[in-house]
Amino acid sequence: MMNSVPNPARPLEGVSVVELATLIAGPTIGMLLGDYGAEVVKVENPSGGDGLRAWGNRKDGVSLYHKVVNRNKRSVTADLRTPLGVEIVRRLARNADVVIENFRPGTLESWGLGYEELERINPRIVLVRVSGFGQTGPYRDRPGFGTLAEAMTGFAYTNGDADRPPLLPSFALADTSTGLAGAFLTLAALRAREHAGRGQVVDLAIYESLLTMLGPQVIDYDQLGYVQERTGSRLPIVSPRNSFRTRDGKWVAISAGSQSIFERLCRALDLPHLIADPRFGDNTSRREHIDALEEALQQAFLDFDQADILKRLEEHEAAAGPVCSVADVVADPHLRERRSIVSIPDEELRCDLRMQNIVGRLSRTPGAIDRAAAPLGADNRAILAGRLGFSTTELESAGLRI
Repeated sequence: MMNSVPNPARPLEGVSVVELATLIAGPTIGMLLGDYGAEVVKVENPSGGDGLRAWGNRKDGVSLYHKVVNRNKRSVTADLRTPLGVEIVRRLARNADVVIENFRPGTLESWGLGYEELERINPRIVLVRVSGFGQTGPYRDRPGFGTLAEAMTGFAYTNGDADRPPLLPSFALADTSTGLAGAFLTLAALRAREHAGRGQVVDLAIYESLLTMLGPQVIDYDQLGYVQERTGSRLPIVSPRNSFRTRDGKWVAISAGSQSIFERLCRALDLPHLIADPRFGDNTSRREHIDALEEALQQAFLDFDQADILKRLEEHEAAAGPVCSVADVVADPHLRERRSIVSIPDEELRCDLRMQNIVGRLSRTPGAIDRAAAPLGADNRAILAGRLGFSTTELESAGLRI
């Protein structure tokens, strides 16, 4: 059981989370849990707070990325290198269900906040430990960032064009996928606690989620000695799959590995003769003759503007979609209807902030974004003084905002 009776309006109401994590991977776990009702108390260093507050584009000096990743959280400040900071975390952990941290392995222990200490305080605590390479292994002490995971898992090696250097992703792919995996693992650990009555450690390396997402590459290498190389937007197992330029300079992405979808694509593009061509008779043959096929498709796409060909492809029930910029995404009527982008009032910036909505929809107990990230230390008085019992004097003497 959790610390309080859950409110059916939010499935994770009653779950108490203490977030010691910074930047992206660990805080994304907290974000996802908070989206579905967990109370997430984010503990930040009073000198500047989470480093994400200084990253990315800013408005009025405030990081917009931080406003998204640290939404639905309460902010308190504590310097974990001081006795007062350690005591703040201990008191928070006393009644918490989950602690999330992403320091280099051994750092929590050096502060007297390792799992053994937290378990002594609260045997039901689940400690979620995110690090570059995990808590064990020869790389455990290396500094770990998502970029390293994207390179070392093999992702970058296969990403990009064959005649170009390996291409790293344009956003924090490893970190955000780690956040998704970490939220799942946290819920799995809480579920296990219902049976065992005790918490445990979740040891999550940033590279692990991305390694899982690479699909058949490991087993293909193991059984066939096959090493996937860079193929641009093509997929080694599906043909055709690529993006094609239209007459008006825009782009359309298609995936037509199955025979029926391929035939619909050909009819939509006025290329019925390709259906009877033996080079393109099935997915395997199309993979073997991909250059000739894509050349014919590209020439056909250049006969249409993007909007016109998308309409034709939809009428023929072919699998295709526009290559969208973020401006296109925000304006998309389908995303608007599903509220995939929501507008959140923010008191700090004194305006509404549009951001991605929560992941998924629950029919009976949906999550929601109640607020964007709070100003640094905004909840010090309510939590540190009010809930944990620290005096105003000792907090102010440590330089904490009250």
